[in-house]
Amino acid sequence: MSRLPSTEVLRYTAFSADPDGGNPAGVVLDASGLDDAAMLSLAAELGYSESAFLTAPDGRGGYTVRYFSPKAEVPFCGHATVATAIALAERDGPGDLLLATAAGTVPVTVTRDGDELRATLTSVEPQVFDIGPEDLAEALAALDWPATDLDPALPPRIAYAGARHLVLAAATRERLADLDYDFARLEALMHRLDLTTLQLVSRESATVFHVRDPFPVGGVVEDPATGAAAAAFGAYTRELGLVPDDAVLTLHQGADMGRPGTLTVELRPDDTRIRVSGTGTRIG
Repeated sequence: MSRLPSTEVLRYTAFSADPDGGNPAGVVLDASGLDDAAMLSLAAELGYSESAFLTAPDGRGGYTVRYFSPKAEVPFCGHATVATAIALAERDGPGDLLLATAAGTVPVTVTRDGDELRATLTSVEPQVFDIGPEDLAEALAALDWPATDLDPALPPRIAYAGARHLVLAAATRERLADLDYDFARLEALMHRLDLTTLQLVSRESATVFHVRDPFPVGGVVEDPATGAAAAAFGAYTRELGLVPDDAVLTLHQGADMGRPGTLTVELRPDDTRIRVSGTGTRIG
């Protein structure tokens, strides 16, 4: 099926109130007339790291949502979820949403603070896994990072909160800023390990981190602000006891790309799920 002439494609950025900051996403609030090929084609045409496609509103704030990168469908995408929630809030008003994704059900709440809308998503149940030494060595080789440039206080792990991400911590902000990786080599490893991005981090303080996310499996060199990886990282920090059970983390991402954004990650002691919030705005 080709894209219908009436299909409305919105463009939003997430995790920034500045259209030139954060991570852009395509949002189609009514994708009922699109098949898989049409959604993938539209996502490729937009060229954003992901686009969200909504179908089957239930009249009670519930929607089915699918996410496509320019190369493939992904099970969950945080920044496109935030963008979608803000687009719906601009149309219908702030409030609670329930999004059925391939990874599971994701509640989202949108609130208004002055002129800004802020969306908070609650992840699916997270998990954290070890990574084998050979796979870690291959990841570092693809990045051209010596193992001595890693921060020993934040050991490598694979973390999941809707999608799988390899968390690697750089010992310095300068190491994180110097990113020039082997696209094909890293893509091959990520396909083998079923990774969506690498969550590369540098710790500024107890609860403030700088992050970058290579995304070659999506056909994108780097993702400017990555909500799914932020949720996975929140689970990682709790699993390893790096922060308290009731921590609020601030993640700065996109500055090295000229698209700065801020992601807020909340951990609650009575809930193993991770909450990720941020602002957003329409582009154009």
